[in-house]
Amino acid sequence: MAAASSENPKKIFVTGVNGHIGNHIVRDLLEHGYHVIGSVRNLNDPLKVDHVRQHALDLDKTDRLELVEGDVLDADGWSEKLAGCDALFHTATVYSNSEKADIIIDTAVKGTTHLLHAANEANIPRVIYTSSIAAVGSTPKGREKTEDDWQTGSFSPYTMAKTESEKRAWELADQLELDMRVINPGGVLGGGFINPTPSIDYFPDAMKGKFPVVPKIPIPIIHVKDVAIAHRRAYEVDEAEGRFIVAPHKNKTIADVCKAIKVQFPHTKAPKRALPRSLMFVVVFQDWLMGLFGAQRRMTRKAVKGYFEGDANFSSEKASRVLGIEWISFETCIKDTVEEFLP
Repeated sequence: MAAASSENPKKIFVTGVNGHIGNHIVRDLLEHGYHVIGSVRNLNDPLKVDHVRQHALDLDKTDRLELVEGDVLDADGWSEKLAGCDALFHTATVYSNSEKADIIIDTAVKGTTHLLHAANEANIPRVIYTSSIAAVGSTPKGREKTEDDWQTGSFSPYTMAKTESEKRAWELADQLELDMRVINPGGVLGGGFINPTPSIDYFPDAMKGKFPVVPKIPIPIIHVKDVAIAHRRAYEVDEAEGRFIVAPHKNKTIADVCKAIKVQFPHTKAPKRALPRSLMFVVVFQDWLMGLFGAQRRMTRKAVKGYFEGDANFSSEKASRVLGIEWISFETCIKDTVEEFLP
């Protein structure tokens, strides 16, 4: 399937275009000659639409971008919205550790069901589905994880949601005979977001020195621009199939990220020291104590146990080989994220 031409642009429908990944997909598609129809839940909310429309203004491509209103939890109306499109990029999800579990899981699983049925009804030739490294899983520890691996345990609603929704997507793709390719990103860094995701929402506290040491919680890293490219290339490359792990900066930890912040931005108070795992009970206790005063709990015993059962050793070889991506450096991932938070 060839890339878009300026004379007869392919029309791509993208759900969740207001999100960190979604709005970068919009820009990348516009830069490469596509016509984009993007969905958001509320067209009257400037926080959901202004930054997306700005891409079209920056690129002088306002005639190539349409925004429509739609909630993936609503089953009706999607096939009409998708009519005439050449592909569906389904990115809409709730990436949060604070929303209620049923909201996170329902948005992922029900939204997937609604959109894939709509894609079938609208005869969409190709679907690119945004999953997560969470659906691949971080175990077994000490071995490189590939597209053949699946999450076997879950300690958070988000992990459950991404695993269940991707499995549901594959069931539907098989049942409905959809040509579907799946992108499984690691921790997504980089600028261009309205609401910081859990992959980056700790950056401001780290930069302000709110914690003197940080745990070695595993996190594979990728730049958001590379995630967008992976989606487009998965659509363009006819022989692409199955899942694609996109987590090129593997075996990283939150401690590595904070150290890199300090190295590149010495004026910040980001910690350079890592907390030994043997002292993680201190973090758990502090998290519990803060919870008594209404703070969101992140470091429960169950969560910490889950973090350290696995590692961040993932193979992105398939994406490099099949999709032909040359990855943005880890240093640039850090730089672009920090600069988004600077005054």
